[in-house]
Amino acid sequence: MSKIALVTGASRGLGFALAEALAKTHHVVAVARTTGALEDLDDKIQASGGQATLAPMDITNEGAMAQLCRSIYDRWGSIDLWLHTAVHAAPLTPAAHIDAKDWAKSIAINATSMGLLIPYVSPLLGETGTAVLFDDQTIGEKFHGSYAASKAAQMSLAKAWARETETTGPRVLIETPPAMSTATRSRFHPGEDRSALAHPRDVAAELLARVINA
Repeated sequence: MSKIALVTGASRGLGFALAEALAKTHHVVAVARTTGALEDLDDKIQASGGQATLAPMDITNEGAMAQLCRSIYDRWGSIDLWLHTAVHAAPLTPAAHIDAKDWAKSIAINATSMGLLIPYVSPLLGETGTAVLFDDQTIGEKFHGSYAASKAAQMSLAKAWARETETTGPRVLIETPPAMSTATRSRFHPGEDRSALAHPRDVAAELLARVINA
């Protein structure tokens, strides 16, 4: 049976690149809200001889996440790898002008969803699976308030989980990728010279080589 990898946030950027690369060795369960982007991913995976299960759903929907994880359990019993790249990049704004809807969406996607997903995904990973979560360096940067605060909450929970499972598993890794040419980066740094940025495919290949072979 193929190894199973769950990628949340698989429709673009690093998540898309990770899912595409993983399909060479794993059956990929690709989660994202954008159906069209998931279908593009599936086309690429099938063209390279891989297989994927598409799950077009919102990670903030607790019922949908519970159903997805139950379906994974019923079909495969467990997963080998979980990579969580889903993120909401709220518009940059001074802290005194944060929009309430952007704040709520940032907290829901970047923080609250982590509190939903870890309890659901951890049993699927068991003692031997690996979870990979992604940090960045925006805490305290001006105009990044809602994004950085919600990511800080996410990382606080992730780091606690990593320490709690050091001796029992699953293995929980927190990675900080280099600056990449992605839509999120463009939103935060419009007009930046993108030629100087890393390509998500290169970052995915390097990361997976370390994670899978470790």
